[in-house]
Amino acid sequence: MVAPTSVRQREHTSTRGASHGHPHSPSHGSAPKPAGRWALIIAGGYAAGLVASALGVPSPYLLASVLVGVVLALSGGVRDRLPGPVNRSSQALVGALMGSHLTPSALMSAAPAALPLTAVTAATIALSVAVAWFLARGRRISRPSAVLGMMPGGSAASVASADELNADARLVAFIQYLRVGLVATTAPLAAHWMSAASAAGPPGGGPGHWAGPGLFPLVAGPDQATGLLTLAAVSVIGVRAGRRLRLPTPALIGPMLAALVATMSGVIPPFAPAGVLQDIVFVLVGMDVGVRFTGEAVRRVRRLLPSILAGMVAVCLGCAGLAWIFAKVTGTPVIDAYLATTPGGINAVLAAAVTSHGDVALVSTVQSLRLLVVVLMTPLIIRRLTPSNHYRTPVDRSDSSIAKKPRKLLQRC
Repeated sequence: MVAPTSVRQREHTSTRGASHGHPHSPSHGSAPKPAGRWALIIAGGYAAGLVASALGVPSPYLLASVLVGVVLALSGGVRDRLPGPVNRSSQALVGALMGSHLTPSALMSAAPAALPLTAVTAATIALSVAVAWFLARGRRISRPSAVLGMMPGGSAASVASADELNADARLVAFIQYLRVGLVATTAPLAAHWMSAASAAGPPGGGPGHWAGPGLFPLVAGPDQATGLLTLAAVSVIGVRAGRRLRLPTPALIGPMLAALVATMSGVIPPFAPAGVLQDIVFVLVGMDVGVRFTGEAVRRVRRLLPSILAGMVAVCLGCAGLAWIFAKVTGTPVIDAYLATTPGGINAVLAAAVTSHGDVALVSTVQSLRLLVVVLMTPLIIRRLTPSNHYRTPVDRSDSSIAKKPRKLLQRC
């Protein structure tokens, strides 16, 4: 029992800086951050979003909070991730928002494009696997690590399955969330540019859309009390059902399916987050992405960064090309096709779709279905591409102790 304890202590010392002898330094490991500290950080992200909104920045609360989170993480102001309950709550609210847009009419309108959507999804996964294969050719990244890192979606599931698939969990987490960060920062800007270039007509939006000024209402619909209670019930029931059904990302997919059932019933009042509540949800989504990019994480993979970034750019450009083809074939607006085919970052992409008045139903459907396919197919793809005696890279060996951390810690990624 002494050796594992000393290993964990050395890991904390090397990755986050020793805190012994500094009584005022922030707590590390499993000790949670004080609620007041995180409340101030989130309030700072919201204030930055207000400033960005006044300056006309697209998806202001998402982009501003990503930037605030990155600055805090790189400066050492934040060494922990978003508290688990807060992160799960934001995912549940995003899932409820996604599900509220999946109305019968929206699903029927997307039905004729089912075959092109399937082809685009398969092409996106194939493109990601091809880029991962090229990354692994240099033998600085193992094939399992490269494939799990480059998969377009299912970040938490990819990290959680890294250990059993003989991949480097820390490297997979960094690649996945670097991709999410790239998507979170570029998708809103690209959507804003496409909206301006196409001079789109009146803003769209499903039953969960609200574009009025001010802080209220908190949910769509006139009855705020009933809407808030319905939103809470959909979120709680969805998360529990997602866990029981062992869905990938249960805190997101579970509430989305519960909201879909509630919306399809036609008797549930509108409940989608709106106004300041929606803005806060987007702040939490952006903050969760930003705080992952600590100085230690960047230093650890600095030699691999050029090749990883080149691979991500290749995947993003390839997906943009697929979006253009899909738009031409189906007549879908380019902005909706682009957001639907963007490689992952479903929370951030949804935020961009809502704020740019895109077809949220189409984006939610395509992104969610691809997430399910990715989670189901990734282990099969890795076992197909990797021989039984596959090598472990220097990166994998140097982090073997980290890769063997308990699954409970990996699921926090």
